[in-house]
Amino acid sequence: MPLGWFRAEQFRCLAEVEFELDPRANLFIGPNASGKTSLLEAAFFLGRGRSFRSRRRDALIRYGQEAFLLAGRSEVGAVATPLGVRAGRKVTEWRVGGAPADGIADLAEQFPVQVIDPEVHKLLEEGPGRRRRFLDWGVFHVEPAFLDNWRRYHQALRQRNAALKQDRSDEDLAAWESELAASGENLARQRQDYLARLSGPLGGIGLDLLDHPITLAHSPGWDASRPLIDVLQAGRSRDRRYRTTQAGPHRGDIIVQVDGRPAKDHVSRGQQKLVAAALTLAQLEIQEQERPGRSALLLDDPAAELDTANLAQLIRIVQTLPAQLWVTSLRAEIPGLPTGTRMFHVEQGRVTPFSRSGR
Repeated sequence: MPLGWFRAEQFRCLAEVEFELDPRANLFIGPNASGKTSLLEAAFFLGRGRSFRSRRRDALIRYGQEAFLLAGRSEVGAVATPLGVRAGRKVTEWRVGGAPADGIADLAEQFPVQVIDPEVHKLLEEGPGRRRRFLDWGVFHVEPAFLDNWRRYHQALRQRNAALKQDRSDEDLAAWESELAASGENLARQRQDYLARLSGPLGGIGLDLLDHPITLAHSPGWDASRPLIDVLQAGRSRDRRYRTTQAGPHRGDIIVQVDGRPAKDHVSRGQQKLVAAALTLAQLEIQEQERPGRSALLLDDPAAELDTANLAQLIRIVQTLPAQLWVTSLRAEIPGLPTGTRMFHVEQGRVTPFSRSGR
C-alpha cells in the first residue's frame, strides 16, 4: 500500500493531524472549509513536492509559523519506508528511509500520487505548460534515463537563453546547441513513446467515461521533419529578436482529441473534466504497472463535481485500479466505494475517526 500512516503539522489550517490509513479506501467527511482539501493537498505535496492549489509556498505554511512538516510511512509488501518533508519559506528538506534525500524525485518513486479535483479541467483549458508537466511526470515513472536527460536539456536551454540575452556570438550559441539538440530529441522521443503507451488504457477508460474515444497526439515543439540542430541554427536571428529559444521540447504539447476533434474547443466543461479525469486514471494505471502497490489517488469532493451517473461510473473505474483512495465528501454516503472504507471526520483542521452514530 502507498501509505499506512500520515502526519501533517502546521500545513494551512492543519495544526497537527496524524492517522493510520486503510490500504484500499479512505473517506474524509466534513463541512466546507473544514480542512478536507488541505489534507489532500498535504498528501499531494509529500509525493510531488508542490501543491495542486497554489504556487506560493508561503500560502501553505500555517499562519504565524515558519515551516510545515509532512511525514508518512510507505508500505510495500513487508517493507516499510518512512518519508518526510520539512518546508520553510526558503529551504526544503526531504527524507526517505530516515536519511536525507537528493530531492523530490526520491519521494515520488516511493509515493506516486494523482489528484482529481474541481480544477482538473485546467489540464485541457490552460496552456501547454500544464500538459507538459503531466506528460513529464508520466515519463519519469517509466523511463529511468528521463530525469538525467531532462536536466541536461534544461541546463543547455538556460545557457543558450543566457547567451541570447547577452547578445553573444554565433559561436557561443553553437557551444550549447549540440547538447540542446541531442538531449531535446531524446526528450521528445521519450515523451512520444510514453504517449503511445498511455493511449492503451486511455482508450478503454475514455469509452467508459464518455462513450467516445479519446486520442492523443504529440507536438514536440519544433518541425520534427527537420533535425532539431538544424532548426536551432536556422532560428538564431529570430531567437536573438525574442532573446529566448523558440524551438524545442520546452514548447511541446499534447493534442487531446475526442471523436477526432480537439477536446479543448469541442466539448463542454463537464466533459472536459471527464476527459482530464480519464487522462489521470490512465496515467495512474501505468504507474501501477511500473511500481505496483505504491500509487494513491486523491478525489476531492467528486460528488459536488459530477452528476450521479458519472460519479458512479468514475468510482466503478477507480475500483478496478489497485491504488489507495483518499476521498473527501460532505456526506458519508458515496455509492460504489469499497466495503470497509475507513472513514474520518474533518472539522476545524482536526481529523478523527468517524462513526455513523457520531464522531
